[in-house]
Amino acid sequence: LINLIKYMLENITWLGQSAFKIITSSRQVIYIDPWKIPGDSSPADYILITHDHYDHFSPEDITKIRKEKTKIFCPHVCMKKIGGQVKTVKPGEEIKEKDLTIRTVPSYNINKDYHPRENNWVGYVIEVDGQKIYHAGDTDLIPEMSDLENIDIAMLPVSGTYVMDSQEAGRAVEKINPKKVIPMHYG
Repeated sequence: LINLIKYMLENITWLGQSAFKIITSSRQVIYIDPWKIPGDSSPADYILITHDHYDHFSPEDITKIRKEKTKIFCPHVCMKKIGGQVKTVKPGEEIKEKDLTIRTVPSYNINKDYHPRENNWVGYVIEVDGQKIYHAGDTDLIPEMSDLENIDIAMLPVSGTYVMDSQEAGRAVEKINPKKVIPMHYG
C-alpha cells in the first residue's frame, strides 16, 4: 500500500476536470482527456480521449502536448478533428504497447441523455508498472463496472449533473473495490 501511495504521488497528476497525466517508470507520458493544459506541459507519448465533449476532447490542448510520434486513442467521432497517428477505439478493445496495456471499457449514462450508450464512448483501464489504473470517463454507475478486476487506482466522476454523483460513485467503489480512488469531474 505504501508503494501504491508513493506511485500515485509521484506519477499521477490530476490536471482538473477529468484530465490526468501519468508518467511511467520508463518515462513515458500518458495524458487522459487533456483540457486546459499549461503551455509548458511535458510532451505526450500517449493521449487517451474518452469522448468528444469539449472538456474532454480539446484539439487545442492536444496540439500543446503532441509530438511527432505521439499515439492518440479516441472514439471515431474525434478522429475528424485531429490527424496523424490516431487509432479509433470503442468499448471492449485491448491495445498492447511497449510497457503498457490499454483496455477500453464502456462509459455511458443510464438515466440521462448526455452520454448515450450507443455512442460507444469509453473509459480506460491502463496496466503499467504493475498497477491497473481505471479512468471511468463520463459515466453513471453502470453494470459493467462489476466486470473490472484488480483495479489499483480508480478515477471516478462525482459531480452529478452529467455523470454519477458522489453517492453513486461510492457504490461504484463498492463494485470495483479499488485500492485507491481519485475523484474527478467536479468543481
